[in-house]
Amino acid sequence: MDQYDEDNDYRHPEDDWDRDLLLDPAWEKQQRKTFTAWCNSHLRKTGTQIENIEEDFRDGLKLMLLLEVISGERLAKPERGKMRVHKISNVNKALDFIASKGVKLVSIGAEEIVDGNAKMTLGMIWTIILRFAIQDISVEETSAKEGLLLWCQRKTAPYKNVNIQNFHISWKDGLGFCALIHRHRPELIDYGKLRKDDPMTNLNTAFDVAEKYLDIPKMLDAEDIISTLRPDEKAVMTYVSCYYHAFSGKQKAETAANRICKVLAVNQENEQLMEDYEKLASDLLEWIRRTIPWLENRLPENTMQAMQQKLEDFRDYRRLHKPPKVQEKCQLEINFNTLQTKLRLSNRPAFMPSEGKMVSDINNAWGNLEGAEKGYEEWLLNEIRRLERLDHLAEKFRQKAAIHEAWTAGKEEMLQKQDYETASLSEIKALLKKHEAFESDLAAHQDRVEQIAAIAQELNELDYYDSPSVNARCQNICDQWDALGGMTQKRSEALQRTEKLLETIDQLYLEFAKRAAPFNNWMEGAMEDLQDTFIVHTIEEIKGLSTAHEQFKATLPEADKERLAILGIQNEIAKIVQTYHVNIAGTNPYTAINPQEINAKWDKVKQLVPQRDQALIEEHTRQQNNERLRVQFANQANVIGPWIQTKMGEIGRISIEMHGTLEDQLTNLRQYEKSIVNYKPKIDQLEGDHQLIQEALIFDNKHTKYTMEHIRVGWEQLLTTIARTINEIENQILTRDAKGISQEQLNEFRASFNHFDRKRTGIMDAEDFKTCLISVGYNLGENEFARIMSIVDPNRMGVVTFQAFIDFMSRETADTDTADQVMASFKILAGDKNYILADELRRELPPDQADYCMARMAPYTGPDGVPGALDYMSFSTALYGESDL
Repeated sequence: MDQYDEDNDYRHPEDDWDRDLLLDPAWEKQQRKTFTAWCNSHLRKTGTQIENIEEDFRDGLKLMLLLEVISGERLAKPERGKMRVHKISNVNKALDFIASKGVKLVSIGAEEIVDGNAKMTLGMIWTIILRFAIQDISVEETSAKEGLLLWCQRKTAPYKNVNIQNFHISWKDGLGFCALIHRHRPELIDYGKLRKDDPMTNLNTAFDVAEKYLDIPKMLDAEDIISTLRPDEKAVMTYVSCYYHAFSGKQKAETAANRICKVLAVNQENEQLMEDYEKLASDLLEWIRRTIPWLENRLPENTMQAMQQKLEDFRDYRRLHKPPKVQEKCQLEINFNTLQTKLRLSNRPAFMPSEGKMVSDINNAWGNLEGAEKGYEEWLLNEIRRLERLDHLAEKFRQKAAIHEAWTAGKEEMLQKQDYETASLSEIKALLKKHEAFESDLAAHQDRVEQIAAIAQELNELDYYDSPSVNARCQNICDQWDALGGMTQKRSEALQRTEKLLETIDQLYLEFAKRAAPFNNWMEGAMEDLQDTFIVHTIEEIKGLSTAHEQFKATLPEADKERLAILGIQNEIAKIVQTYHVNIAGTNPYTAINPQEINAKWDKVKQLVPQRDQALIEEHTRQQNNERLRVQFANQANVIGPWIQTKMGEIGRISIEMHGTLEDQLTNLRQYEKSIVNYKPKIDQLEGDHQLIQEALIFDNKHTKYTMEHIRVGWEQLLTTIARTINEIENQILTRDAKGISQEQLNEFRASFNHFDRKRTGIMDAEDFKTCLISVGYNLGENEFARIMSIVDPNRMGVVTFQAFIDFMSRETADTDTADQVMASFKILAGDKNYILADELRRELPPDQADYCMARMAPYTGPDGVPGALDYMSFSTALYGESDL
């Protein structure tokens, strides 16, 4: 019986919301969604809503607003502060208002609501729903929950497959909701197309139609209702109450008609329910009677396949046969409860089933069925585990036996060999170690043999069907194991006896190997060093090699003593072998070195020592000669190098200073050039010394920083510089004579050029040249300076030589004189009109002045309105440039 069936009065919420009870998680989820949607259906009238039911009511503001909406009354003014005391005050105002409506609140306090207690918040909302949405429902002298249930029963009575008996499982197939909608709004749902076996479609159809056409928000999830064995009653009741209020107006009109048909319909339905109960109870009890003996059959099977078939049959029973019977039993109880409720509501006597068909009888039979089912399942699992254990043990026995038999294959033949009789000591030791490893392996396999025996014993105890073959195989393994143990002991003793006979010789072999190996390495290293080709470049390096060689020769006597001692060990071994007739096979097992090899290498060392002496002496002589060549070259280079640098500096100063006339300067430079050329024999002599150094393959010289390449480059630069300087003086003389420049003007040009040659390189860059022009009276625009640079730097190198500077300055001087003469003629010809015609200018001026004037004025035009005329401004600009304007 549901907890709400005991007391539907909203004034006792403590029955539903005891602090010691925990909500079912599925019910809590349904209640959260339903109560949240119910609250929002009212809060949206004020333009607000809630998202989280336990969080959004904590400050009490939306709770008070909800109560005002559903009651239509104004509550006390809420506190707007955000402190806990303000929130508690607001919630208390809401709770006081609920209490004023006759609701007794127990176990629900403001602190729990403010703290976000989900259980208490849901309980409070349920109390509000009971009071304001369900309490006032009244159907045929019943009210609240019972009234709502009766209303649903009356509305859905005509519909097939709809049997509303409660507010939980009766609604799981969704047909109840669809029937309520179709009863009042048949145009919204095609009820004939709905199927009882498709609850998801039915529920979603009802929820979507109610939301779209009846303004009832979705308060439930179809998935939650279907997946929950028993949907939450409060959530369903809340949602169904919205249907009631939506259709309440139409319900009142139908009430009178329903009362007329009520009695007949109830009586007919009750009789049909009684017949259905009797038949369903008989069928169910008969099925239980047939099934229990099958479940109590405990006859075991010998094979896993047979037991697995029994388990598969049991699973088919659980999966296919039992679920319909569970549904029948559930439906039987539902029908019985529904029938009793209807009889009670109709003031009819309670229904008493036939003897042995009471609900309690069916429950007892069902309990016996489940007890037999549980015992059968446990027996099946135990039997399967037992057979699995047997199969596992049998397979494990076969695997371990196969592994052991494979391991023992060939072991008896190996233990019976007498290969130790002709073996050397190293071979004996190897055989002994191999035998020790076999003994360890044999001991390790003891566990496997014991495991094989234990598994065979367990299979016998569990009554394995193939135990005879298992026992026979196990006995063969144990017998073979005992035989292997005896042969192993016998072979171990024989190997130890042989080992002692050869141990003395082996010690001598080992001693020989320990001393021969380092001595052999020493001889090989000595031979390698003595034959190593050395490459030295200095006298110090060859002296170091000679010293190291003398130290090596001092160690030869001690080395010879070690050689004789090693040969003595080998002689002792040969004596023992001859005396005791010991059978030794092969050579020394610890080393490949033999006495013959030691003697041969020693002879080779003695042969290489004098050869190394001679090579060191020859190299020492060669390095002495190389050192003499280095010093000889350095002495000359250290004089010639500075001399070239000095002469380069002197030529640079001469080219800049230039004292006396150009002819005097030219004479002095040619004499200077002759003195430089006379120095050439010393350069040739240095080239000869350099040739000797190259032939001697000398690549460095610590006595000088000058190389022959440095000297060559410096000498070539010196000759080029003096020749270029002489050429510049000759060009200056030609320019002077052609332009009629005086010596004083040349000196002035040189002084200006030297002054603005800030880097003292004999040339000026463009910026220095521009500065120089400004200093002599030019006020240059960009175009004019570009024109001048195109004259002095036609190759666009960005620099101006002294020769170009002289050419430009001398030409500018001559141009200025011609321009002054032309301007004087222009003023006479122009008179007061301030312009002249080009033809007039050509006719009146001398030919050379007219050509000069016309060439300079070509880019300029005359005044507007006078064709072929030139005004004074254009004329002056053409002759003197923009700087004169």
